[in-house]
Amino acid sequence: MEDKKAQIHDCAKELFSLNGFKDTNVAQITKKAGMAVGTFYLYYPSKEKLFMEILLEENTKLKQHMFASLDLTQDPLTVIRHTLALNVSGMKANPILREWYNKAVFDKIEQVYREENGIDAIDFLYDSFLTLVEQWQAEGKMRRDIDSKMIMMLFAAIINIDTHKEEIGLEYFPMLLEIMTELVVTSLTDVSE
Repeated sequence: MEDKKAQIHDCAKELFSLNGFKDTNVAQITKKAGMAVGTFYLYYPSKEKLFMEILLEENTKLKQHMFASLDLTQDPLTVIRHTLALNVSGMKANPILREWYNKAVFDKIEQVYREENGIDAIDFLYDSFLTLVEQWQAEGKMRRDIDSKMIMMLFAAIINIDTHKEEIGLEYFPMLLEIMTELVVTSLTDVSE
């Protein structure tokens, strides 16, 4: 049974990588897996659920790679700038993670996934990064008067602004991201009493 689920998963991942979410359907996935369409629904309630599972796996791999690449002895601004750069390049290099930038597709996938798994089921924040923020707070490198989870929400906002770069204006976006990051991190690391 688990072999069939893994086969569906792997075939879907390959097709999503080649064709994207929108241009991949359940019939194509099951045909590639050599199974009947009904078999798909024994393991996954929807294409959206399967795609989100794969996207979350890919996101986790990217975050683990990013965190392993960081020099955590550097100051918070340098670490966060490097993290954001790794995140953007990693997402752009991965065809499944690139779907994050396709707002119409991602909004639909996320809505279905939340309906099936609950409102708090998607957490794109990095647990290890939360631990790092708490460490910086304990070391006096980052403000303690702001909850560490709220700080993570600020970082998530910076990352998510990337999905609105066309609305902001492509000519302004790279500099805007750099300035926003510097302003937020400078404010967070101003620990003077």
